[in-house]
Formats: sequence, C-alpha cells, structure tokens
Amino acid sequence: MKVGTDGVLLGAWTSLAHDPSSILDVGTGTGVIALMLAQRSSAELIDALEIDEDAYEQAVENFENSDWGDRLFCYHAAFDEFVEEMQDEGMEEEEEKYDLIISNPPFYSADYSSGDAKRDQARFAEALPFKELLEGVSLLLSKRGKFSLVLPISEEKKFLSLASNFDLFPQRITRVKGTPDSPVKRCLLELSFLEGEPIEDVLVIETARHQYTPEYTDLVKDFYLKM
Repeated sequence: MKVGTDGVLLGAWTSLAHDPSSILDVGTGTGVIALMLAQRSSAELIDALEIDEDAYEQAVENFENSDWGDRLFCYHAAFDEFVEEMQDEGMEEEEEKYDLIISNPPFYSADYSSGDAKRDQARFAEALPFKELLEGVSLLLSKRGKFSLVLPISEEKKFLSLASNFDLFPQRITRVKGTPDSPVKRCLLELSFLEGEPIEDVLVIETARHQYTPEYTDLVKDFYLKM
C-alpha cells in the first residue's frame, strides 16, 4: 500500500514530550508510522501489530532494512489476540505497559467497497471496532502514557464519547483541512488517563495544488525527500 497522508501526519504530529520508552503501533501496515517514531524517538522498544500477512511481511522487511531494526518488532496478529496474550503474560505490571500507543485505524463502513479486498480489509471499521481498540488501549497503556490516532471528522464525537467510558480523555485535537476553504476531513487525537481541557487547533495542508503551508511543511519535512 502506498504511503498515505494520514499516516505521515500522525507519525509526525504525535507528541514524544513525555519521552516514551516503549511504543505500540496498532495496525502498522508496512511499518511507516513505527519507522517514523523510531527516527524521532529514543524509545528502547517499538512493537508493531499487523493482521494482513503481506503487509506484515513487508513491515518486517522494512524494519530489518532500517537503521533502527534492533528496536523494532512486528507481530502478525489481530489486536484482540495480542491484548489477550499480553494479559496472559502478566502485563498488569505498570512497567510492562506501553508509554505510547498509536494507530491509524480502519474506518470505512461495511457498505464501502473499493473493489480491492485487501485495501477494504485495511479500511473497514469491522476489522477493528472502536470499542475493541479503546478497551485494548486502556489495558496496555501506562498511567503516564498517551494514545494518538487519526480519524475522519465524522467519527470524532462518537469516538471521544466512547473513550470516556474507558477513562481515556482528549489532551490535544488537531482538525485537518486540505485547503483554507475546504471542510475539515480528519482529526488527529491524543488521549490519556488525565481529564482536562484539550488543546485544539486546525492544520491546513495546502494553499493551492502542491503549495504546502509552512505549518504542514514544518511538521513533515523530516520525512519527505523533496519538501
């Protein structure tokens, strides 16, 4: 699968201010976000999870060929299986939990079809329901941990309402627009176990075709060869 704007935005936007020592990327695809976080952080452990076999194999290859292969590990499993396994291994211990969990989750509804079964599986909400994602995150995230993800703007309110049931609350919300005049299409969310008023802002990607805003350029320039 090609590298999408959502993944690059999320990998660049996610805060590392709390200096996470362990990171989990849920639904890593070919590993782009995990690789970005390896480039940006000094985390000793970056685990990635991917259910699709071809994408998993590509992620493993990408990790091995990177400068950070000793810190990157990919698991071929569904999220619920992974959560169950971690619980069985005694992950109730705080030091065993992740300081950062990140996900670019599937979000297209079941009546959507691109004609490409693999792409559809990667995008279907049914592949990883929000409730399942949030429940797993609440079990695997450390007390000081942060959970970052990207969603369609249409899902923001529903997701945040559901998150509060698992004691996860928004810390930062960035709503993303393609151009100054276009509607908001995406939101970047950072959640944690701390309640409070989130910091909210808007990010505009372009002023015209391939004319990127300074804010977007500053955010992602370390990850593109030509920017």
